[in-house]
Amino acid sequence: MSTYDDLNKIKELLDAGVLTQEEFDTQKEILLKTSIEEEPEPSQVNQQNSTQPQGNDERKSKLAAGLLGIFLGSLGIHNFYLGNTSKALIQLLVSVVLCWTFIAPIGMAIWGLIEGIMILSGSITTDAKGIPLKE
Repeated sequence: MSTYDDLNKIKELLDAGVLTQEEFDTQKEILLKTSIEEEPEPSQVNQQNSTQPQGNDERKSKLAAGLLGIFLGSLGIHNFYLGNTSKALIQLLVSVVLCWTFIAPIGMAIWGLIEGIMILSGSITTDAKGIPLKE
């Protein structure tokens, strides 16, 4: 909850007569002091809001993700690489648990092949965090 919401709540309590003006002023000062202490420094804000990290590049390789999808897509390795853990686990479990059917692993391989091609062609452009893939 934001400081603004907290201030509105204690203002409502003041208006309702639950708090005195003195109690309201005390609570307001406490809220404002804690909100100033919790504010990150401008350098931290810039690092958190940046879509392209500076220095340590967190972006995943488009080529690596595409090739993983084409060659190991039936096991969901490309989705693990991109951070799509739920989708990757589904591909892995279906391939491993239903490997005796031969149809499920082939279906997962086709799924991985299609996603690998989509990654390489540019249809899939970001990882699970929304960070763009690097060329």
